[in-house]
Amino acid sequence: MKLAILGSGAWGSALALAFARHHDVSLWGRDAALMAELAAERVNRRYLPDCPFPDSITLTAELPRAIQGAELILIVTPIAGLRPTLRALTALSSELPPILWACKGFEAGSSLLPHQVVAEELPPDHPCGVLSGPSFAREVAEGLPAAVTIAADDGEFARRIARELHSPLLRLYANDDLVGVEVGGAVKNVMAIATGVADGLGFGMNARAALITRGLAEITRLASALGASQQTMMGLAGMGDLILTCTGALSRNRQVGLKLAEGKSLDVILAELGHVAEGVSTAREVLTMAERLEVEMPITAAVCGLLYQGNEPHRVVEGLLSRAPKSEGGGALQ
Repeated sequence: MKLAILGSGAWGSALALAFARHHDVSLWGRDAALMAELAAERVNRRYLPDCPFPDSITLTAELPRAIQGAELILIVTPIAGLRPTLRALTALSSELPPILWACKGFEAGSSLLPHQVVAEELPPDHPCGVLSGPSFAREVAEGLPAAVTIAADDGEFARRIARELHSPLLRLYANDDLVGVEVGGAVKNVMAIATGVADGLGFGMNARAALITRGLAEITRLASALGASQQTMMGLAGMGDLILTCTGALSRNRQVGLKLAEGKSLDVILAELGHVAEGVSTAREVLTMAERLEVEMPITAAVCGLLYQGNEPHRVVEGLLSRAPKSEGGGALQ
């Protein structure tokens, strides 16, 4: 299959490397100077310096060249880049191949999930879906095993693409719960910030396990309110992605939490990180949506207090610990 991967960051580069083992791949980035550097050096030194691009991958800043002859387009940008990329594509052609996206989060300002952004920019019958799940770019680029989900409203489309892209090292599972997969992929980043704070404050592994478990309950409440299946939250794009992002040393969102626990300001943290941490912008959008839907999300509210209100980490954690006891199903103890 001929694939056009749009987005030359860590995840786009990693997927290009992974899929190039079995497919014809073009990798596009909007920065012409950067793409020229990548093409000359055959490596993404900023994100994956130890993972050279094989000669078979076409590296280009020319979008028409990247998508020429493509049988599938995969958009791998931050959520802020999804809409501009879709508009650039539709400006080029009215007959685009199927499109997947690997963006995680809610669009700032609109609070739209990626598939809702896509619905506003593409014709209603255009075949499309999301790729999401527990996966660090570096490990995928190095060829270490991983398993992720392809979800679409059209379950047969998801199954077909999963079959065609599936490989022993990058296993693809199909799902028809598009909303659930996207909510899991978005909100787990917020929970990873909270877990990073708790770890940074030295609260221990018991507290980490409690945060992850209650975080999953929080994600599930929001996903259910948006019409998703609870079963999806038990799978790769729910529990799987949450566990990885909350515990893995390569997690950018967990790093944000660790640095917040050190007392660093958000501006300093993001400058030091040098990567996009989607949980930072997603937290505010998630809390806005939760309040509108009347879904209780105390961990998300606590993270927003840390990020945007200057709340002190110890006080935030103490506030969560001092909440009234409840049954694990959510109701208050009688």
